[in-house]
Amino acid sequence: MTGERGQAAVELIGALPVLLALGLVVAQLLAVGYSAVLAGGAAEAGALALAARADPEASARNALPGWGRARASVGVSDGRVTVRLRPPSLLAAVSRKLEVTSTASVAR
Repeated sequence: MTGERGQAAVELIGALPVLLALGLVVAQLLAVGYSAVLAGGAAEAGALALAARADPEASARNALPGWGRARASVGVSDGRVTVRLRPPSLLAAVSRKLEVTSTASVAR
């Protein structure tokens, strides 16, 4: 019985890196989804400000949490507000590749 216990421990230790990597991938996908929701809300806030003749860029940025403001770019043109947001990530290159974009427009 002792040999089987030892084997199970070795197998568990061998599987830990795979389980850790899987957990990190799932966390990254959740961060991308959350960033997409935030970008959509910020674009809507900017479009509402545009309709009210207020500053759409400031409104869009204010709709984002603190960490998102530094990772966002806001563009306004032709009645459209576009928000690009990089999700949080352990690697900057991954964050740039997973950037999300949301657009909201105002009919005039």
